[in-house]
Amino acid sequence: MALAAGAIVGTWFWDVANDRLTIDEALARAFGLDPDIAHSTLRLNEVMGAVHPDDRPGLAAAINAAVQHGGRFAHQYRTRSEDGGYHWLERIGRVDLDASGRPTGFPGVIIDISERRRFERERDDAQQLLRSFVEAAPGVVYAKDRQGRILIGNRGTTDLIGLPPDQYVGRTDAELLNDAVQAAAVMATDERIMSSGQSEQVEEEVSFPDGRRAHWLSTKSPLRDAAGAVVGLVGTSLDITDRKSAQDAHREIEERYRLAAQATNDAIWDWRISDGQVIWNEALGSLFGHETSETTAAWWLDHIHPDDRGRIDRDIHAVVEGHGSSWSDEYRFRRFDGSYATVFDRGAVLRNADGQPVRMIGAMLDLSERYAAEARLKELNEQLESRVREEVAERLRVEEALRQSQKMEAVGHLTGGIAHDFNNMLATVIGPLDLLEARLAGSDPRAARYIEMAMDSATRAAQLTQRLLAFSRQQPLQPTAVDTNKLVAGMSDLLVRSLGSSVQLETVLAGGLWWTHADPNQLENVILNLAVNARDAMPGGGRLKVETSNCAIASSFDETHPGVAPGEYVLIAVSDTGSGMPPEVLAKAFDPFYTTKDVGQGTGLGLSQVYGFVQQSAGQVKLCSDVGMGTTVKVYLPRLQAEREPAPAVEPRTAPLPGGGQELILVVDDEPLVRQFSVEALTELGYQVLAAEGAAAALELMDMHPRIDLLFTDVVMPEVNGRQLADQALARRSDLKVLFTTGNSRNALVDEGVLDENVHLIGKPFTVSELATRVRAALNA
Repeated sequence: MALAAGAIVGTWFWDVANDRLTIDEALARAFGLDPDIAHSTLRLNEVMGAVHPDDRPGLAAAINAAVQHGGRFAHQYRTRSEDGGYHWLERIGRVDLDASGRPTGFPGVIIDISERRRFERERDDAQQLLRSFVEAAPGVVYAKDRQGRILIGNRGTTDLIGLPPDQYVGRTDAELLNDAVQAAAVMATDERIMSSGQSEQVEEEVSFPDGRRAHWLSTKSPLRDAAGAVVGLVGTSLDITDRKSAQDAHREIEERYRLAAQATNDAIWDWRISDGQVIWNEALGSLFGHETSETTAAWWLDHIHPDDRGRIDRDIHAVVEGHGSSWSDEYRFRRFDGSYATVFDRGAVLRNADGQPVRMIGAMLDLSERYAAEARLKELNEQLESRVREEVAERLRVEEALRQSQKMEAVGHLTGGIAHDFNNMLATVIGPLDLLEARLAGSDPRAARYIEMAMDSATRAAQLTQRLLAFSRQQPLQPTAVDTNKLVAGMSDLLVRSLGSSVQLETVLAGGLWWTHADPNQLENVILNLAVNARDAMPGGGRLKVETSNCAIASSFDETHPGVAPGEYVLIAVSDTGSGMPPEVLAKAFDPFYTTKDVGQGTGLGLSQVYGFVQQSAGQVKLCSDVGMGTTVKVYLPRLQAEREPAPAVEPRTAPLPGGGQELILVVDDEPLVRQFSVEALTELGYQVLAAEGAAAALELMDMHPRIDLLFTDVVMPEVNGRQLADQALARRSDLKVLFTTGNSRNALVDEGVLDENVHLIGKPFTVSELATRVRAALNA
């Protein structure tokens, strides 16, 4: 098929060792030889004579090299044809070697490549023509393959890249250009054009190796193969730097004019008097809503308020038609929406050499915002004066509240100190009376009655000191998670009995009420105290309402709950329909010992105790009262955010053991009478007792008596307090039980008024029965 197609024009086989060449007729004709020699054996030199003299040495060298090394052979050369001319052939063959490397056979074929060589020559001529054209073209001319590698470039390309063609052909812009950003931008544009298959004209900024920068206008088109597939890109670029500079300068001038017009915030106008054309800047739209840049003078005049139009028309023409050079006036100008803006307009007349008016340029200033601002400023001044008055009043109120708080704090310290000292004295009254009553055991009824009278008065005095401690926030609290609804519901019977039949009780318990964290016993006392106060305010009977609710306060200025800090609270409101309180009484309601009741009917500590408890519980209490309408006390207790752990049920108190036990108790108190009573009471209960007046003596006794079971110590003592003593004792004896006693909670046992966990405490004064219970609880802990 190859021979028929004319591609292969002959075959040969050369026996190298014997130099015997066999050819076919076609090969003989291709070499211009007699075809009959194809039937005889030839030598190689016999056919070499037909090779063009210029090509013969190269062919001989190629044959020798193939014979020496073996393998494939290919070589192009010219031979004489039948018509006497020369034509191009390509010899392709293979040299076979034996085991020792000697050539044995050299078969092959001859292909006529005259047509191919003609095409190659034409291609070379075309390429040379292309190179000449490219070199002659101005600017930069280039071609790239599909990967962006440069195929050809002219002198402009060489100047741009700064390298000779042999160093940039076959490389991409990313490999050649020093500016990576520039290279990436160029290659991205090229890829877009090759991908889309569409020609584009783009502006590109380029950098020369010497640092110069230039702007190029580039025309780029896809390079396609014979089948129309995109195989690369061709492009030309012209230097438009000068043109760009001129355009930039022109734009800069225009931008300066535009910025100058914008910077005034005025509507700038240019009136050509000859034909009435008026050119406006953008402010005509931004200020007045007219989205146009060109009008007539008549249009402008039509948009002036009818009441102002005649005056403005007359005055401006007087300036233009006379010898004036400037004009200004104030009038109303109609906006696009039909409303009118008050404007201040001014302009300057430009005249020619003959003094005739040619143009008038001016600026229109919108005064509407200024007038509105002046009105607003006047209104704000009035509001400011009002706010200043309010702020002064609020400051006076806050200062008064601060003075009241400081007064309450000072009184609290004073009453707390008095209550502490009084408790120590009461401890030496109530305790001995209790012991005396036990000794008499009913043997002397009259003496028992006297003891009962004294005990009753002493107990009332102790209750009084507890109220003082509550007001001064010095009572030890044991807060737990409290369900206020359950607590109030559980107090219903107690409240009914305390209020009497003339007062109707109403409880309103909110659904989904939050829990709070407070001492439930003290909270009961607060509600009961408020209920009794309300009862006393309604001597003729009335209605008492105890209401619970959730209360979320977002701002300190909440008018519903004035003066209450922002937060989430459980609100307990106790309201009565009593006589109410005037403002002067309301201002002193929380003061200790302040009462409006008759002498002997009240201590003046009820609301003080409420105030102290709520403050100590991190809450707030507020009073609302109107004379003749009644009073409402609102107690705000913080919402419990942590997981609820309800208070454990109160266990029944255990009675003191008959005759006590064999335990040894160490009593430590710096007050001799209190210490003596404690020793005698514990001895009476059957315990073995040691006593010390301070920490040093107590520690010595502990070293001497290692079997001490319980340390019963006062908290407030000079030098080393009870808590410090307990710490040192527990360091010696980790199993030692400790029971503290105190008449004041402002000591080492409490944190923010809350009793430390796992601390056993009995408050002064205490009875023998209470002492027995606490001692046994501490020993059994």
